Amino acid sequence: MFHIKDEEFIRGKAPMTKEEIRAVSLAKLEMKNDDICLDIGGGTGSVTMEMAQFAKDGHVYVIEQKEDAFELIKQNVEKFDLKNVTYIKGEAPEGLSHLDVKFDKIFIGGSGGNLEDIIQYSYDNLKEKGILVLNFIVLENVFNAIETLKKIPFKDTDICQIIVSKNRKVKDFNMMMAENPIYVITARK
Repeated sequence: MFHIKDEEFIRGKAPMTKEEIRAVSLAKLEMKNDDICLDIGGGTGSVTMEMAQFAKDGHVYVIEQKEDAFELIKQNVEKFDLKNVTYIKGEAPEGLSHLDVKFDKIFIGGSGGNLEDIIQYSYDNLKEKGILVLNFIVLENVFNAIETLKKIPFKDTDICQIIVSKNRKVKDFNMMMAENPIYVITARK
């Protein structure tokens, strides 16, 4: 298993999928060595970096619309010396229209308000038996994704909520502090 700790990434103000959520999301993607992958809404690129390590003989495309986050992705690709990553500055799905690629795996970490179009793009551009994994914090996006997935003939939709608590030292004691609950939705083509 490939794993990068959160503190190893070059960070800025861009959102990052935390390591426990990455571990579950990548497990749900069932990554293989030769996968062709897409990370939509890359943030710092944390999911991209781990996808690229799993898919050593494959390739990972990542799209990010925000300039600061896009720069972080480029810096992290360089830091981890990944040769199988193509980063795209733009808004999904429009910014992906030039690609003539069918994907084995697609991860959606951010949608920029285009969730329905991105899910449709994902279905249209996944290979048969391809896997889509989506991560959400807010309930409105969860509901929107579920309703959109019902309209598109994805199979085997699965939803899980992950709540991670981490310790914080208070004198000689450990106090558990909960992080935001994350919804992980998985669907197969």
